Amino acid sequence: MSAAVPQHTSRTTIDILVRRVREGSGAWAKLALTERIKLLEDLRRAYVAIAEPSVRAACEAKGIDPGGPLAGEEWLAGPMVVVRNLRLLADSLRDIQKHGVPVIPRSHLCTLEDGRLAARVFPRDRLEGMLLPGNVGEVYFQPGVTADNLREHQASFYRKPHKGRVCAVLGGGNVNSIPPLDCLYKLFVEGTVCVLKMNPVNAYLGPFLEQAFAPLVARDALAIVYGGAEEGAQLVQHDAVDEVHITGSDRTHDALVWGPPGPESDARRQKNEPLLTKHVSSELGNVSPVVVVPGPYSDGDLRFQADDIAGMVANNASFNCNAAKLLVQPKDWNKRGAFVDRIQASLARAPVRRAYYPGADERWRQFTEGRPNVRLVGTPGEGDLAYALLPDVDPLKTQDRVFRQEPWCTVLSETGLPGSEDPVVFLEAVVAFLNNTVWGTLNATLLVHPKSLKDPNVKAAVEKAVRELRYGTVAINTWPGAAYALGSLPWGGHPSSSLKDIQSGQGWVHNTFMLESIEKAVLRAPLKSLPAPPWVPGHQGMADLGRRLVDFEQSPSWWKVPGVALAALRR
Repeated sequence: MSAAVPQHTSRTTIDILVRRVREGSGAWAKLALTERIKLLEDLRRAYVAIAEPSVRAACEAKGIDPGGPLAGEEWLAGPMVVVRNLRLLADSLRDIQKHGVPVIPRSHLCTLEDGRLAARVFPRDRLEGMLLPGNVGEVYFQPGVTADNLREHQASFYRKPHKGRVCAVLGGGNVNSIPPLDCLYKLFVEGTVCVLKMNPVNAYLGPFLEQAFAPLVARDALAIVYGGAEEGAQLVQHDAVDEVHITGSDRTHDALVWGPPGPESDARRQKNEPLLTKHVSSELGNVSPVVVVPGPYSDGDLRFQADDIAGMVANNASFNCNAAKLLVQPKDWNKRGAFVDRIQASLARAPVRRAYYPGADERWRQFTEGRPNVRLVGTPGEGDLAYALLPDVDPLKTQDRVFRQEPWCTVLSETGLPGSEDPVVFLEAVVAFLNNTVWGTLNATLLVHPKSLKDPNVKAAVEKAVRELRYGTVAINTWPGAAYALGSLPWGGHPSSSLKDIQSGQGWVHNTFMLESIEKAVLRAPLKSLPAPPWVPGHQGMADLGRRLVDFEQSPSWWKVPGVALAALRR
């Protein structure tokens, strides 16, 4: 049975709902911490209750067998992430009750080589560390934040609350945790009530959110509306809306802020006179690069990382803002071609996916037609897209669309940077290339062999690259999608972007420690791990793992770890 997709919300109803939420904004801003914590506990139980039917609806919409392993994608990127986020927010509010801010132990703070502060936020304890063994998540701050004044850069709403604000949230259509997480951030971190417009692509999720978030709706802290660009424009421009949050494309963002493309919007941008003068936060995608730093990789190392990258491409039919889109290797590295071959072989184990996101066919053709040496993987049926590998793209052709435009479909490009196989020299070239040529500021991945890091010069070069890369998340030896899922790490584009050159957007979400003056998040992982990540192609235990992790995040316990581990090991 098909999930019901609500009709577009009328202009009159949108107006009524916005004004109702406006009226509720003052009471929400004043709501006591005890009430907020109770609400989060209620919401967590309610979200667990809609987990199964919402996953079924998502599987149907995306052409996934709800009883098969691939359904695990929807469990992991939907209910698991939301339930975890609700739990972490409640923990932070309890910290605020006792200590004034969410607690980061002094022992988790350090000073970077350039004098800035960094804070370890994952894992918080040994039990949490079992989720991603060997992974460490840090936040790098902007200059001026110190261990002594960190409290002044946390949870400002709870220290100096405003009197009530309304945010129009234009929800992302690709990953079903995005709309609820964006609203939860505004509501519980910034104290701002929300009117959420569902994206037409996943409007089927709206009724499940209305059910799970009914306590928020009843308090006039949240309303959910439906429709396309017309409804979105009405909502954004409504006089009772104070601010806007967009998850989508930079084109949608710029059309709202500067007006439709053309001479008039160009002139506005030139004069820095936006049409939309409200505060806009956003998350807008990325040409997500994966960089292979040369090192003494064994065949097993390369096989593991090839599976990892193939999973970054195949997950959610590649409709992820953090999907791997550009592989960057040393041009003359002797393992360069073999690594591309391994990624191709791993993609061959991934099922061909339905191109459920509008316009994917056309984008896929734009990237693949007329391009030499395209490697197609898989046999697509009607409505599906093969995986396309585009090897050896010339890095000197800096305007090639593979560097300048997010494919938003099943395409992975590869390029070789000329120069030395010396990791230090290579990393200098990588930072310049990614910062100046490749579009987007959301996330990047560096693959670094642990033996290479034993050389102090290489280690220093890697750390320098991590600091200098203009990305909101830098991951080492793992998919930045894991940083998205953790919730405790901030998620968003690098703060160097501006309204005139928005790149991957401005502002942060997730960020359950309620940190401010953030420069980036950094997630470090082992080069290989056991078990393998659940996103690798052909993982047989992914659906079972997803269900078990939803249960784990509802109420974490050491007793649940063996079941989680067994599901994760079912490769």
